[in-house]
Amino acid sequence: MSIAAEKPAAKAVTKAAKLTPAKAAPYTGPFAEKSPLPFEAPDFSKIRDSDYEPAIAAGMAAHQAEIAAIANNPAAPTVDNTLVAMERSGQLLSRALSAFFAVVGANTNDTLDAVEKAVSPKLAAHTDEIYLNTALFGRVKALYDNRAALGLTGEQARLLETTYERFVNAGAQLNDADKATLKSLNEQLSSLGTEFSQKLTQASKDAALVVDTREELDGLSEAEIAAAAADARDRKLPGKYVLTLVNTTQQPQLASLTNRETRRRLYEASVNRTSRGDANDTRAIIAKMAELRATKAALLGYPDYATSVMYDRMVKTPAEALDFMARLVTPLADKQLVEANELDQAIADAGGDFSVRPWDWDFYSEKVRKAKYDLDQAQVKPYFEVTRVLEDGVFYAANLMYGLSFEKRTDLPVYHPDVTVYTVRDKDGGDLGLFYFDPFARPNKQGGAWMGNFVEQSRLMGTRPVIYNVLNIPKAKDGEPQLVSWDDVITMFHEFGHGLHGLFADQEYPSLSGTNTARDFVEFPSQFNENFATQPVVLAHYAKHYQTGETIPPALMDKIAKAKNFNQGYALGEVVAAALLDMNWHMLKAGQTVPDAQAFEKRALDSLALRTNLVPPRYHSTYFRHIWDNGYAGGYYSYLWTEMIAHDAFAYLMNDGGGLTRAAGDTFRAKVLSRGNTMDYAELYRAYAGRDPRIDAMVEARGLHADDGKK
Repeated sequence: MSIAAEKPAAKAVTKAAKLTPAKAAPYTGPFAEKSPLPFEAPDFSKIRDSDYEPAIAAGMAAHQAEIAAIANNPAAPTVDNTLVAMERSGQLLSRALSAFFAVVGANTNDTLDAVEKAVSPKLAAHTDEIYLNTALFGRVKALYDNRAALGLTGEQARLLETTYERFVNAGAQLNDADKATLKSLNEQLSSLGTEFSQKLTQASKDAALVVDTREELDGLSEAEIAAAAADARDRKLPGKYVLTLVNTTQQPQLASLTNRETRRRLYEASVNRTSRGDANDTRAIIAKMAELRATKAALLGYPDYATSVMYDRMVKTPAEALDFMARLVTPLADKQLVEANELDQAIADAGGDFSVRPWDWDFYSEKVRKAKYDLDQAQVKPYFEVTRVLEDGVFYAANLMYGLSFEKRTDLPVYHPDVTVYTVRDKDGGDLGLFYFDPFARPNKQGGAWMGNFVEQSRLMGTRPVIYNVLNIPKAKDGEPQLVSWDDVITMFHEFGHGLHGLFADQEYPSLSGTNTARDFVEFPSQFNENFATQPVVLAHYAKHYQTGETIPPALMDKIAKAKNFNQGYALGEVVAAALLDMNWHMLKAGQTVPDAQAFEKRALDSLALRTNLVPPRYHSTYFRHIWDNGYAGGYYSYLWTEMIAHDAFAYLMNDGGGLTRAAGDTFRAKVLSRGNTMDYAELYRAYAGRDPRIDAMVEARGLHADDGKK
């Protein structure tokens, strides 16, 4: 089993007890052996909620015994008896956790939440017992110190390098007293992260806006109003309406609601969901986590936590990340002012006597969008039906560029009826892997969208990838078409870009496979894949009216293209603000305390030279799941960094790399998508594009001034 770092939007195997074999009855549950299903996919027809905790406990015990045998091996360390043996270890634990964390994220309940809370600190201790094992590190270090004489292959050398660095960064060189302190810090952080996540999921459900009358929902579609009424009935609030919250600060309905008071209430429900002084308030948790992380970083010899987590990144220091983002701040602030003035004029033209506030922004920007580009999102949505977007859009682009084909199957059990499974076949017709698609929002699903693996590709283990994509698209009423927004379309292409990164993995070792890459590289393939959604040959293939089958008219396609850069002061600004906020939290020094999380956030936002009073961060600190529980602490800038790389790579593809051709796709697959973590990321990019990435294409794509942020 890989003991690699966390993967995007999914829990990795991080975290248990002593490395002496535990004496217990042999485990015989559903995870005891490899799944007999195709590709070793988990058999959810045989897995019950009560199966996870004993499987995880047995998996940790088995892994402890395996690691102890490696650490205490009397033979001199070799690649095979140390590194490869570690890669093979922990298979029972990996099988249990890959299914468990997928279901906890997408379809949790009280039982699963209790299991997560119970096992989280044990898993943290488990990882510490591996990385802080003196004998085991001694074997790894002996290989590392003698690496030049070992005659290693490229992938073996990378495996040794990354394994050694993970041990060092995990505290392997600390003395015994400091190791004990580190273990305590890790257990506390793990428990707090789980507590934060569970509180946020419940808070997002509880803080949903309850509306008394249909009139207050004026502007929403009949389907949206019906869904709000159905949600209210489910909550035993007959005659009322409930607007559920998505994970971001802004809520989709704010673009349509004509009632300003409803907009204000919905916005405030969103931003206050985890700071209401109730059982789901997260302010104390995040302050404590930030302080503990700073303490941990100092213990490991780093000036701050952000620096400590960037040791394996493409961007090596917080200063480099901040410098990159600083080049965006001035043009962004200028653009935000222009946009705000434009919205104030739209408000005045409509007879309003107020200035734009955050809850007004989407509503009036939609009016300006219609006026400037004659583009009404209600005109666009009928051309995007979810299954057609997936099969005739996302899958079609993958066929166009890489020769993949997809076959829907109904014989594999899933964890929820909304999940669809496809066999993915390679360009030669051979089986490549499985793809699970879980598109619809549920009250017990974490917000956002993500990709993960049930099974990771590895030649060593003889496994092929089993990938899942999870989204949060509002589900239509039974019998109504499942239409999606343009943002949802882009999200579908984005997450499948992660999927391609996993499906095309071609590594010997699981810890280097597929998406087991640095935070500021892993979003590159996903953001690169977004570009195919707007390519005319792809768009025309999937954008068909759900009633008539008519392809989206060229005039409407032209409007979409012209409107692409509209509202970028907001769209980009909210991400930059969130990324800079993340850095502020994780550049705290050891000993600094945060008595008031909201006051800390306000000071941080006020220092950014952005108009955050009008364009708030995409996530306020108290519901910023990415940085408190999903592994993006000190790394949210990676969305911006990888966007820059993705735009540059796509510009290279279209200008010098062969365009939308199979040959060009095969090249991108061979040089980027199939490489996993087998080489330095900067070298990997140069091997593809022949140069370092440039910011110009991102600046142009975002509609900023051509000379902004030049290198």
